[in-house]
Amino acid sequence: MSRDLEQLARVMGHGFSDAGLLAHALTHRSAGGTHNERMEFLGDALLGYLIAEALYHRFPDANEGELTRLRSTLVRRDTLAEIARGLELGSHLTLGCGEVKTGGYRRDSILANTLEALIAAVYLDAGIAACRVFVLRVVDPFLSDLCVKDPIKDPKSRLQEYLQSRHQTLPVYSVLSKTGTNHDQVFQVSCRIESLSEVFLGVGSTRRRAEQDAAFRVLETLAI
Repeated sequence: MSRDLEQLARVMGHGFSDAGLLAHALTHRSAGGTHNERMEFLGDALLGYLIAEALYHRFPDANEGELTRLRSTLVRRDTLAEIARGLELGSHLTLGCGEVKTGGYRRDSILANTLEALIAAVYLDAGIAACRVFVLRVVDPFLSDLCVKDPIKDPKSRLQEYLQSRHQTLPVYSVLSKTGTNHDQVFQVSCRIESLSEVFLGVGSTRRRAEQDAAFRVLETLAI
């Protein structure tokens, strides 16, 4: 296994017995030859099952409609792409020349599909128990934020909707630092708003939580 793939496996928290599965999962169809579309198909089914199982146990009083809504929140493309960015999958993708030139490594659809392929890779490498551990670990920040009843929108969503309603540029989030071990990390993130001179900082145990914290500080300044 190459050093880059070893690094990704460490970030994932899964030591692959078959390194070829990891490389396969990271290969987009634009690269030609053997690619990850079949693995995406399997990973999508595994993700849906494991998320449904987790929600069933976490929310014992929720009805079918509420569980379906919660599952949709976790398996939608932008959520999966955000998880993929947290794993820095973009830097490990194998893409064709056309996708490289057009920034395919940043595209939500490619990142989300690659995450699904990775889920399949873990399953094929070590079975459903290892796959469950991986999926629950990477979705935990999102799972922890869920509420059965219609929740108040999270700070990032509220800030985005506020700026869009005023035809303003969306916020730009940047990771300033990441410290600690893989299982005990602290992220510091900045949030820049074009209409404000101040740079807002957020801290959290995941990139998502740090971004939410930074967005909350913007909302406080704007008194929203």
